[in-house]
Amino acid sequence: MDNSLWITLILCAVATLMMRMLPLIWMQRHLARRKAAQAVEDMPTWLSVFAPAMIAAMFGVSLIPSDPAALDSWVATAVGCIATVVVWFFTRSLGWPVFIGVLSYGVVFVLV
Repeated sequence: MDNSLWITLILCAVATLMMRMLPLIWMQRHLARRKAAQAVEDMPTWLSVFAPAMIAAMFGVSLIPSDPAALDSWVATAVGCIATVVVWFFTRSLGWPVFIGVLSYGVVFVLV
């Protein structure tokens, strides 16, 4: 196996760890400063908007198929989105709609 593959895997692992670790460390320090200052509001307001904005950005990017000219990609994407919304409407949870949406996308993509 080529060394570049291992280097890429290690870099991806470190980047993923940092994406999770840096906000955690920042928030712990922020809360400690706020507690020392005896402030009322613990969490910054921008932090409550950050997660939904990131999810919306990833969702928007994932809606466009990798090959926009292929009709089967668009059909699979539409079926996956519809299945996700329908399952969410009945369950009002996050896990099952994502699972069913990805599963229906994969099934339609393979069959078409």
